[in-house]
Amino acid sequence: MAILIDPPAWPAHGTLWSHLVSDADYDELHAFAVRLRIPRRGFDLDHYDLPAARYAEAVALGALPVGAKDIVHRLRDAGLRVRQVERDAVLPVRRRQYLKAEWSRLGDALGLGISGRVTDDWLHLGEGLITRWNEPHRTYHDERHLEDVLLALDHLAIRGERLSSGTLLAAWFHDAVYTGNGGSDELDSAHLAAASLRAFGLEPSLVSQVSELIVETTPARSIADPAAPLAHLLDADLSIFASSPHRYEQYSAAVRLEYAHIPDPDFAAGRARILGSYLEQPAIYRTAAARQLWEERARANVQCEIDRLLGASQR
Repeated sequence: MAILIDPPAWPAHGTLWSHLVSDADYDELHAFAVRLRIPRRGFDLDHYDLPAARYAEAVALGALPVGAKDIVHRLRDAGLRVRQVERDAVLPVRRRQYLKAEWSRLGDALGLGISGRVTDDWLHLGEGLITRWNEPHRTYHDERHLEDVLLALDHLAIRGERLSSGTLLAAWFHDAVYTGNGGSDELDSAHLAAASLRAFGLEPSLVSQVSELIVETTPARSIADPAAPLAHLLDADLSIFASSPHRYEQYSAAVRLEYAHIPDPDFAAGRARILGSYLEQPAIYRTAAARQLWEERARANVQCEIDRLLGASQR
């Protein structure tokens, strides 16, 4: 059983990258990544991507330097290798595994474990939430969005932000009810959260906080100076703005599908107006960590979409 790393030789984003893997199981790899303070979004199905600047740090922490071919062979021999042709099939499986594990860990953190294992009722609630996030009418507000929000919160934590249990619970419930009706969806999601969480005997103050956080995610709601729990949730919810160009295109296309009933000119005008309101703010993100991570890229992506929307509406 070993954590392995190959030399930084893979170019991307202006640097070279290494592959960090385990030849035993993914849990060992994730545990090492936590120790190395690598965000979970760096996991790519069977490995973590690590920039060259952190290669020596990984080795000092115990990663074994090997060649690139050794990485492939050891993964294959351990049955952990994911081939390129398998990616599309494996991605949703890995996403679901991540969500279930995160829900279980959250239950442990809330003291809902018995003999080291969270209760079946808690796991059942998590399954029900995941089912909601996979309702057939959703194209953007689905479990991929939930994963993105949780990964963003993890990234903020890696950067030193102290996340509350209320923020994490609100992330799970914030779009649990989604019909496309801004305002009522948030209220209904808040009511669902309160009713669900009270059944587990959680502190009333925590349940109230979760409900309030969800309501505050209502679109276009004016929030002058949010406290950290809400700032974390809002920043994570908007982290999609700073995704790669390809992922951002997928996001904008998914949003358009959720509003397919609106004619193109009306959608373009409304969407451009909403996006423009973010650019008019001094900063899209509320926390220093989020601004450092995402602000510049988010503004570029949003401006590109506005230009495309307005250009299309003028043709």
